[in-house]
Amino acid sequence: MSDELNVEELFASKVFTLGKMKERLPKSTYKEVMHIIDQGGELSPAAADVVAKAMKDWAVENGATHYTHWFQPLTGITAEKHDAFVTHPDEDGRMIMEFSGKELIKGEPDASSFPSGGLRATFEARGYTTWDITSPAFIKETATGPTLCIPTAFCSYTGEALDKKTPLLRSMEALSKQAIRIVRLFGNTDATKVIPSVGAEQEYFLIDAKKALQREDILFAGRTLYGAPAPKGQEMDDHYFGVIRERIGAFMRDVNIELWKLGVTSKTQHNEAAPAQHEVAPIYESANVAVDHNQLVMETLKRVAGKHGLRCMLHEKPFAGVNGSGKHNNWSITTDTGVNLLEPGQTPNENIQFLLVIACIMKAVDTHADLLRQSASNVGNDQRLGGYEAPPAIISIFLGEQLEDVVEQLVETGRAANLKEGGVLRTGVSTLPDFLKDPTDRNRTSPFAFTGNKFEFRSVGSSDSIGSPNTTLNAIVAEAFCEAADRLESCEDLERGIHDLIKEYMTEHQRIIFNGNGYAKEWEEEAARRGLPNIPSMVEAVDTLITPKAIRLFEKFGIFTEAELRSRAEVLYETYAKSVNIEALTMLDMANKQIIPAVVRYTNSLADTVIKLQTAGADTTVPCELLKEITEKLTEMKRATEALTAAEKEASSMPQGKEQAFFYHDRVVTAMTTLRKPADELEKLVDKDYWPFPTYADLMFEV
Repeated sequence: MSDELNVEELFASKVFTLGKMKERLPKSTYKEVMHIIDQGGELSPAAADVVAKAMKDWAVENGATHYTHWFQPLTGITAEKHDAFVTHPDEDGRMIMEFSGKELIKGEPDASSFPSGGLRATFEARGYTTWDITSPAFIKETATGPTLCIPTAFCSYTGEALDKKTPLLRSMEALSKQAIRIVRLFGNTDATKVIPSVGAEQEYFLIDAKKALQREDILFAGRTLYGAPAPKGQEMDDHYFGVIRERIGAFMRDVNIELWKLGVTSKTQHNEAAPAQHEVAPIYESANVAVDHNQLVMETLKRVAGKHGLRCMLHEKPFAGVNGSGKHNNWSITTDTGVNLLEPGQTPNENIQFLLVIACIMKAVDTHADLLRQSASNVGNDQRLGGYEAPPAIISIFLGEQLEDVVEQLVETGRAANLKEGGVLRTGVSTLPDFLKDPTDRNRTSPFAFTGNKFEFRSVGSSDSIGSPNTTLNAIVAEAFCEAADRLESCEDLERGIHDLIKEYMTEHQRIIFNGNGYAKEWEEEAARRGLPNIPSMVEAVDTLITPKAIRLFEKFGIFTEAELRSRAEVLYETYAKSVNIEALTMLDMANKQIIPAVVRYTNSLADTVIKLQTAGADTTVPCELLKEITEKLTEMKRATEALTAAEKEASSMPQGKEQAFFYHDRVVTAMTTLRKPADELEKLVDKDYWPFPTYADLMFEV
């Protein structure tokens, strides 16, 4: 590609945008599509056929021969089955390219081979995908050729959601319905819906692909299960925002090009805190489109990395001893007339609608802190949350000094007469301008931080879909809005009712606000005194999905049925057990077939050296001491492999479910940690020429 890059022409060139629809569809059909996007409903069969033909023609013009219903099952990644546009040849033997409205709207993938938590039995195969008309179709260019991808929801034959998209769309509708009730209280009759918008920052690691292929743990587990720290890590703080290396820069450029083609607004790129760690961030957009686009970001990072001889690692903790990776989920809510309900304005203490929205969000997060914590849970995130590199496992809200002061005034006196200002930043340099500071600092240790006109949910794991966190956020805020609207709509004195409700909610839920250091041990103790839940692991978070409180919430707004919630709990327990099982077996394989044999070869070499030195009458103190130390650690490692083998065997023989998942968490993970310790110590002692796979220094610094 030429160095002359026309981003404006490139952007969304592989997306069937509303603009392309408008150009290619009859006015009546386009009007019908827009009505459904704005207000819901079903596309008529005749209109569906027209849209399908226009979409197919556009795709074929762009080289596509196949289409796929692109969906997001409970695996956390995407799925696709490709079908060609071809039909039966005509009587002259000519192939005809066709695509019907029925094929656009509905697909029938096998539902029995995806996680369902008991909603589908193995012999019950039928499932349906259905077009999400609010998320544009796009063309994905891979080695299979250009393929038309149609974003869809995925449900079982009996109607239950088997994916991340369906509950998200349900939650968006629930939030919109309840938020509209709130804005109507303030006289807004123009808005017809409220849209949650999301921008997901994506952290990732890049390492050399050839080196990655030499490590079983990276291949099977997506992270390193062994590895002594390199002599240098991130302690010099020189990688963060540092100059981007040429090889990485070329990769980032190609990633941007591919994302821009797909309509993903890739805006920010930089080196992150750890060696070999980086970040890409888009501009915010409608939540369901943001979920789709984040999946495309992850897919694109992996695919483009391969073209550059690199491997992209999205695991939350690919390397011990350095920062892991997260995915900051920036969430806000905006009316279809452009009013951001989280915009405080110049005088937030006087912005009553904003204060009511903040009070409701405080109530939502405090009431359902356990659910919010669960929504950011996965196997890899267990090693990251609370690890002095990411938010703690305790959910709290950071509002900043200005808003916290407003809350305190409202709680104490019922009115916020004063507003803290940011003041002026004076650099002390005559050629640099003085300027007004923001009214508050940032807090990188907060899991749920207000950042000016949005909340940044910082706990989400880097490999995870952002579907679940946003479904939960939408649901809990919808509930708080609903309860507030129920009370306020019947108030005789609305102004007094709003004032009293804001004070009540802020008083009752003030405990959820914490602006201090989330890493401090004192916060753990303080949070316990406040009664905030501390859920340290994924398996301990799963049951929050099936409490009476959670079931009432999700069923009230039609987001999940109780059966769907229980199925997801089963899927999560099964996922945890299978993931740890893979890691344990990989550790044993590497220990028995690589590390122990390599160390034995080195000890044989040392023993030969001792004999030769003794024969020559030389001093053997150093090699003898080294041989003794290595042999002791080798013995310790062998015993640890036996203990892990026994624990893994017991775990794998248990029935799938909660008990098995907790056994993996309590016993198998502990045995894995015990095995890793002597192995990593041996790496520090054994001649590098004998060590069987690349070390941390090789992986993180030789890219």
